[in-house]
Amino acid sequence: MEPHRLADLSRLWAVVPIRGLHTSKTRLGEGLDAEERVELVTAMLRRTLRATRDAAAIEGTVVVTMDPAAAGLAKEYGAIGLVERAPGLNPAIEAGRSLAVARGATAILVLPADIPGVTAAARDDLADLAGEPAAGGVVVIVPDQHGAGTNALLVSPPNLIAPRFGEGSRAAHVAAAQAGGARLIEADGPLSLDIDTPADLLAAETAIGALDG
Repeated sequence: MEPHRLADLSRLWAVVPIRGLHTSKTRLGEGLDAEERVELVTAMLRRTLRATRDAAAIEGTVVVTMDPAAAGLAKEYGAIGLVERAPGLNPAIEAGRSLAVARGATAILVLPADIPGVTAAARDDLADLAGEPAAGGVVVIVPDQHGAGTNALLVSPPNLIAPRFGEGSRAAHVAAAQAGGARLIEADGPLSLDIDTPADLLAAETAIGALDG
């Protein structure tokens, strides 16, 4: 990686990974049937795409997915839909990052499509946290509500660290940022919400109602 490059948020791109509209959130099977899960996943992807489209700090969005239907939905919101057949979340994110960099991205914000608390304001707030351009690079991490995973990851320059999403990703991203000499910021807020269980879904519905006013 390149720890001495300049952190620059002037051309921030969002990378939104989603496995597929029919294959995500299967752990909600006890509370939702298959059709309801598809409706939920589709609604969350639409919410995410509206947020990236409306966020002043975000120049463009790449949705990385194995599902052509999800890629098509991305295009409805002015985003790029990248159908990536290689399995694995981190390789998918790297593919999206490469495309964003090819389009001129100076920073990337990785945000999976299943974060219920996403809003344009929340995304702009992350960019504000990263601050002004500075030497050494910057990494902003939003841990999940349990403190072990990562719900959002902002990196500038884009290739400063590799994505390490998965079990224990918060600690892995912190270690990578420190090893890369980056300015490390950890943030909380609405992006920390997850939907992995029926109880999470109920809590998220309450939180989303508050966010939407």
